[in-house]
Amino acid sequence: MKILASHEHLAPTEGDASQVALANDGDAMALPLEGVTRIDLHFPQFTDGRAFSQAYLLRRRRGFTGELRATGDVLIDQLVLMQRTGFSAAVLRADVDASAAQRQFERFARYYQGDAVQTAPIFAPQEA
Repeated sequence: MKILASHEHLAPTEGDASQVALANDGDAMALPLEGVTRIDLHFPQFTDGRAFSQAYLLRRRRGFTGELRATGDVLIDQLVLMQRTGFSAAVLRADVDASAAQRQFERFARYYQGDAVQTAPIFAPQEA
């Protein structure tokens, strides 16, 4: 997952159809995806997890392969779950240290259950 500091993030510009910002109450299933390469999903508060569901729907049901970027109130505690639900980038709050955020991914090497990215559980038979 790509980690961005808040000053590195540029919101999608008006008129650029390749980058879209989907409101946290927006319908991920109705979003037109043709020509879209990046979708920004917003966390207005760390307690509002609707963007997790939107990311999962976009990856698994819609088959979106472009960048899913988490914006808003993004904390390092959420990064691993963000990656597992389909996010490929996260914009950290201004008061969050990027090096501390990167350490979150070193804590767990594998997961038993599948997720939006690795759909098969680790105990599923591997093809030779």
